[in-house]
Amino acid sequence: MKAIWNNTVIAESNETLVVENNHYFPADSIKKEFFKSTDTHTSCPWKGQAHYYSLVVNGKENTDAAWYYPEVSELAKGIKGRVAFWKGVTVEK
Repeated sequence: MKAIWNNTVIAESNETLVVENNHYFPADSIKKEFFKSTDTHTSCPWKGQAHYYSLVVNGKENTDAAWYYPEVSELAKGIKGRVAFWKGVTVEK
C-alpha cells in the first residue's frame, strides 16, 4: 500500500493494518522527511491519546494529516508504532 499526498508517496508498506477503515502504516515505512510533529492531541475511548504530524511536501503543508498512538490500550495494541492518514491523503495499492 502507498500513502500519497501532493502527488508524492509519503509512506509505503505491504504490512498495513486496517482499523476503522484506516490503513495504519508501520512507523519505519513513512518517509520522515515529509513529517513534522505538531502539538495536536485527541483522545479515543478505546485506542488512547493520538498525536499528530503535519505533512510538508513540495512547499505545501497539510496540517495534522497523520496520526499515531505512542501508547495504546490493550484493545488497540496492534496499532502501536503505526501511522494513519486523512485530510486528502490517499491510500492505494
